[in-house]
Amino acid sequence: MPQPYDRVFNFSAGPGTLPVEVLEQCREEMLNCQGSGMSVMEMSHRSSEFEAIIGAAESDLRDLLAIPSTYKVLFLQGGASLQFSMVPMNLLPEGGFAQYVVTGAWGKKAVESGQIEGDARVIFDGKTSNYKSVPDLGSLAVEPAAAYVHVTTNETIQGVEFASDPSVAPPLVCDMSSDILSRPVTVSNYGLIYAGAQKNMGPAGLTVVIVREDLLERTPKSMPPMLDYRLQAKNGSMYNTPPCWSVYVSGLVYKHVKKLGGVAAMAQKSAEKSGVLYDAVDGSGGFYNGHAEKSARSRMNVTFTLQDDSLTGDFLKGAEEAKLSGLHGHRSVGGFRASIYNAFPLEGCKVLAGYMADFAKRHG
Repeated sequence: MPQPYDRVFNFSAGPGTLPVEVLEQCREEMLNCQGSGMSVMEMSHRSSEFEAIIGAAESDLRDLLAIPSTYKVLFLQGGASLQFSMVPMNLLPEGGFAQYVVTGAWGKKAVESGQIEGDARVIFDGKTSNYKSVPDLGSLAVEPAAAYVHVTTNETIQGVEFASDPSVAPPLVCDMSSDILSRPVTVSNYGLIYAGAQKNMGPAGLTVVIVREDLLERTPKSMPPMLDYRLQAKNGSMYNTPPCWSVYVSGLVYKHVKKLGGVAAMAQKSAEKSGVLYDAVDGSGGFYNGHAEKSARSRMNVTFTLQDDSLTGDFLKGAEEAKLSGLHGHRSVGGFRASIYNAFPLEGCKVLAGYMADFAKRHG
């Protein structure tokens, strides 16, 4: 079945697919946003019109994730990668230490930034297995005295994911960039959650930070203003001009997710979509091989390789011709990566699974 507007099935790891309904609303409101007579890109961030937009976005996100009133929601810039530095700058006191669980490339980048700022200790590193699994945090040497423990709930490159909320004694800091809104989350299990918008929430340019209020007291008084969580919270994410367009689109996505049944509905859809692709891998008789261990498989990023790597180029060429875009795997894993965030349609997974079966039949 042809996609609306002759769109491809976009398996890109990010920026990822946005809901067509949201894109259509953006188009309709491009020149006159919600009756304001101007585009949101022209609107003063100090105006009542934009205050209503950012206020609604925060309210809907709080509803979706059942965020307690004791947490602040910040709409920041710099991508999730800036949070690799902002977290230790704000939360790691002088003389203290933090612990990091490294389950893939993004966790590795996070601890590297943490070590620039202070004593960031690795308590798990899956490098020896090329990051095919995630640990049971209860089996790790978590120190109650740690300033925080950092985890990445979903690794886009290796395709591994924590299936449920981890729980540890110190404040848990989590990079949730690629699986936020894909399942219910117990926010109170975390001290701080951060997520770049461009996978499950909206366009690039926005990073959401959800931080427990008491942790804001750790921010040193010497912190540069733009990197100061406490100052950003005090100013309602508007110490400077926020990424207005990205906030607006993300707000539309939040309303869209609520209309579809919230994060519980997204979890069900994610399981169904990823199941179609993992069944195609597992049912291929070894023609395809999944990268992640079955117990750690991501519902957002399905990574797999061919038994015969020389066929990889042919597979990708045929996929592009079939309007299956963005399937090339990261060089550290090879093969293929199918990123299927919330807005990605089930039909696209079925088309890819059919293409995989046909390719295996022709080349197996």
